[in-house]
Amino acid sequence: SVGRPEATVSEANEEEEQAATGSALTGPTPSQSRFQVDLVSEAGAAAEDRSPSSDGSATAQEGPATDPGAGGEEAKGRFRVVNFADPSEAGSAASPEGGAPGEGLQNGDTVMSETSLHSSTGGQHHYHYDTHTNTYYLRTFGHNTIDAVPNIDFYRQTAAPLGEKLIRPTLSELHDELDKEPFEDGFANGDELTPAEESAAKEAADSKGVVKFGWIKGVLVRCMLNIWGVMLFIRMSWIVGQAGVALSCLIVAMASVVTTITGLSTSAIATNGFVRGGGAYYLISRSLGPEFGGSIGLIFAFANAVAVAMYVVGFAETVVELLKVIDAIMTDEINDVRIIGTITVILLLGISVAGMEWEAKAQIFLLFVLVTAIVNYFIGSFISVKAKEPAGFFGYDGSILWENMGPDFRGETFFSVFSIFFPAATGILAGANISGDLSDPQMAIPKGTLLAILITGIVYLGVAVSTGACIVRDASGSLNDTVSSQFMTNCSDAACKFGYDFSTCKSSKDGCTYGLQNDFQVMSLVSGFGPIITAGIFSATLSSALASLVSAPKVFQALCKDNIYPGLGMFAKGYGKNNEPLRGYILTFGIALAFILIAKLNTIAPIISNFFLASYALINFSVFHASLANSPGWRPSFKYYNMWVSLAGAILCCVVMFVINWAAALLTNVIVMGLYIYVSYKKPDVNWGSSTQALTYHQALTHTLHLSGVEDHIKNFRPQCLVMTGYPNSRPALLDLVHTFTKNVGLMICGHVRTGYRRPNFKDLANDQARYQRWLLRNETKGFYTAVFAEDLRQGSQYLLQAAGLGRLKPNTLVLGFKNDWRDGDMMNVETYISMIHDAFDFQFGAVILRLREGLDVSHIQGQDELLSSQEKSSGMKDVIVSIDTSKDSDAESSKPSSKATSLQNSPALQKDDDEESKAPTQPLLKKDKKSPSMPLNVSDQRLLEASQQFRQKQGKSTVDVWWLFDDGGLTLLIPYLLTNKKRWSDCKIRVFIGGKINRIDHDRRAMATLLSKFRIDFSDITVLGDINTKPKKEHVTAFEEMIEPYRLKEDDMDQDVAERLKNSEPWRITDNELELYRAKTNRQIRLNELLQEHSSTANLIVMSLPLARKGAVSSALYMAWLEVLSKDLPPILLVRGNHQSVLTFYS
Repeated sequence: SVGRPEATVSEANEEEEQAATGSALTGPTPSQSRFQVDLVSEAGAAAEDRSPSSDGSATAQEGPATDPGAGGEEAKGRFRVVNFADPSEAGSAASPEGGAPGEGLQNGDTVMSETSLHSSTGGQHHYHYDTHTNTYYLRTFGHNTIDAVPNIDFYRQTAAPLGEKLIRPTLSELHDELDKEPFEDGFANGDELTPAEESAAKEAADSKGVVKFGWIKGVLVRCMLNIWGVMLFIRMSWIVGQAGVALSCLIVAMASVVTTITGLSTSAIATNGFVRGGGAYYLISRSLGPEFGGSIGLIFAFANAVAVAMYVVGFAETVVELLKVIDAIMTDEINDVRIIGTITVILLLGISVAGMEWEAKAQIFLLFVLVTAIVNYFIGSFISVKAKEPAGFFGYDGSILWENMGPDFRGETFFSVFSIFFPAATGILAGANISGDLSDPQMAIPKGTLLAILITGIVYLGVAVSTGACIVRDASGSLNDTVSSQFMTNCSDAACKFGYDFSTCKSSKDGCTYGLQNDFQVMSLVSGFGPIITAGIFSATLSSALASLVSAPKVFQALCKDNIYPGLGMFAKGYGKNNEPLRGYILTFGIALAFILIAKLNTIAPIISNFFLASYALINFSVFHASLANSPGWRPSFKYYNMWVSLAGAILCCVVMFVINWAAALLTNVIVMGLYIYVSYKKPDVNWGSSTQALTYHQALTHTLHLSGVEDHIKNFRPQCLVMTGYPNSRPALLDLVHTFTKNVGLMICGHVRTGYRRPNFKDLANDQARYQRWLLRNETKGFYTAVFAEDLRQGSQYLLQAAGLGRLKPNTLVLGFKNDWRDGDMMNVETYISMIHDAFDFQFGAVILRLREGLDVSHIQGQDELLSSQEKSSGMKDVIVSIDTSKDSDAESSKPSSKATSLQNSPALQKDDDEESKAPTQPLLKKDKKSPSMPLNVSDQRLLEASQQFRQKQGKSTVDVWWLFDDGGLTLLIPYLLTNKKRWSDCKIRVFIGGKINRIDHDRRAMATLLSKFRIDFSDITVLGDINTKPKKEHVTAFEEMIEPYRLKEDDMDQDVAERLKNSEPWRITDNELELYRAKTNRQIRLNELLQEHSSTANLIVMSLPLARKGAVSSALYMAWLEVLSKDLPPILLVRGNHQSVLTFYS
């Protein structure tokens, strides 16, 4: 029952509501947060917002709502909600989009009610004004205005999880004349909802009871649990034994430096704008773009899944140790690890699926156990117990510390010990990974992460120093190894001071079983109460496993939502009010289980470290990259970062990767690069404003400016073409041919002059600009589209000749299609067309004209766009225009019945372009419906369509004939050379034709061959035409005279002043005088056509010097007739005239 909301609420009604704000509501159901529904009258329900505002007024929007329960939902679909919330009230009414209390605070604003629901297929939107809300501005400024005051809701993304998006009045609503219908178009550019955002909007709708965490519970606790892993209790003392106290501290410090720099970088990215779920993946993808983000997202999610297995196996091994002590092994050690690991991971899965709230409660309990265990160890280290001395624990003593200060590597090296410790430092992203579940990620991530790094680092250092100061490296555990006083002199170990000599077990082949080097469980020996340490080990392993089990699916879900890798969409679905990725949990569980069954994770641990380090390196790099790109959008509120420190951090991470395990590092890099190449090849349709874009812009700008400071040189000359295509898809042959020789060589700008009798609609122009630029990109055409509005074609082309391009990237050659229909329409169009060629020469441009027998313009053929853009199958394109068949053909006096082409949103743009086939109205870019009601094509249209495609195919073994009759600087020769360099034309040979005297043919041929070989241009043949000045055939001359007959002035047959008046009003007319004057030139054009028919009728393309006509002396009709007679009935012909500056040189 979605109806049109009425936008008429009287002033009295509004005052009534002002009075009613304080009174009790008439029973809203609890589920409608801000959309309290109130039965205003029996006539119909109204969806209203009744939260008391600071100045005691509320606005209502009337609209049919079926019942109070559905009203809230329906209102959300239809209205832009105005919400005046009181700070005191903000806590009670959480916003419907799932913000936490405290985010419900919004300022009231101009409301637009949406009459046509935004459909996922992208229909047209209309917003109408609700005038009664304007009183808000009346109060602010003392006069009524629809100009809006700054408000956070204008800046939200469409599917913001925090609240409603409001749309500020557009410029045209404030600026255009009043007769125009306001709000005629939809979202501002870039605000269309992507499928991912739409699903986010849907989730946000039912996210009332969402659990959000603060910085302690969400980030600090998680990070500390994840960082303090098994290493703290089982490996730290062994590391001290191997590396000594000094190097152990260095190892901890090195790891901390890496994590601190990464922590700072993470903080910088996390505070640069609103962070959604997805942690490391979200941070990297939104700052470096989908290529890096996608590859890291996949690897990071996988690393987290495998980390679950690593921690669970660590737990299972400890349990098996305990079982061994009481002799309760079930089968054998490895299988026991598998059994216990499987049971554990199933339990952990149960906890995490039960929801985030349970998982967070479990984390706090585990942290408590862990801290108790650490405190228990430190207390124990101060209580020296006689019974523990044989095992090597003597309490704090300077001599023990001194003895343990230096390294004593046994089968290890500094770096191998470092690689065993480093996984203990990973885990700093545990908080960032659940960024979507934090109430204020911008504050929580920096604070929690950096504090966790600090606390854990201090504890690691403390444990390293204290174990090194009170436990010797080797001890036998036997009470018999005491030393009697007479042997004290020979004893040199620190243990001797306390009356023990462990040298016997050191020298035996089995070695000692106690001491830092030998006993992994030393910490439980030292501690006040041993079992607490075991509990600490359990809690450390389980908490890390749990954190990873939650992180992996969340990151993977965010990755799948963005739809970067096809086929992963099924994992994007979330369940419940917290949008839990249950499918992701099952997948993670599967991966973890697979690795648990290996039960030996010493081989996998370095790979995990590598995957984590790769993510850290990219996070650091993205901060450096964003700072380097210098984008105005990079302004993190966390200021304590530095781009060079971040770069150093990124390099450090890479170095550490290779130090830990070079093979794993290589593998990781190969995988990242593979995924990167895949994503950049697939080019997902996303735009996140990444720093890669910003840097590309920055470099383009720098290079363009740098280029402008360099003078042009002949060797670097490139044909930079301004191609008068009209809409780029209306003259495919012209576009394809020019693109063939400018692709990767020079600039191509598709110029489009839009003329019309109505007032120009500049908004349409801007929309078309973006739309056709995308069309060019998708057709893999390397060019730009530039349209201008002008009175007529000539004025428009002058604008383009003057203003198109930038710095050195300016066109230097004008390319036109030949005007095939010049004899049918108004001769003033011919005058305009010829003037464009004159203008090009005035601006020192070269000129190129392409003529196809069948013509170039296919815009009148309905449905041709489907034939042209068969590659555009995907219906999900945002910019597919649904073609609307309107019988009001925009301003066009279309001369053909078939040209009732569907006009593009009734575009007023008249296609009055320089080509044949009448002025066809604008045609749509893409048809949505596959079976469009297109007429069966007639024969000429069928031929035209085939001809328009001919430059897309590979050209067979044939020739490109170059008729280089006049030296124009070499452009006539350069274009065919560039063409035949391309793959499509590579089988074609260049044949050169030149004019010459009959008696010097050999000499001329040799001279030309020398010149061409100096230019290093391959040619297959040179023909010297000695008979170029022979008289043309009689019938051809007669045909020419018949053709120009209607355009002659015939001034000899009338009075002089009548003749002058006629010449002034119709400047294109041919005077008898000029006809006589240029008789020889006319004959030459006729003769050249005969020669062309004779020599080049089988060529794939003819490139020929364009005849020049002196401005003001040769009338446009005569010049047009020359071009017509020269180029008629031939294969595709390109008439070329450079600007007479050399474009070829034989100097190196």
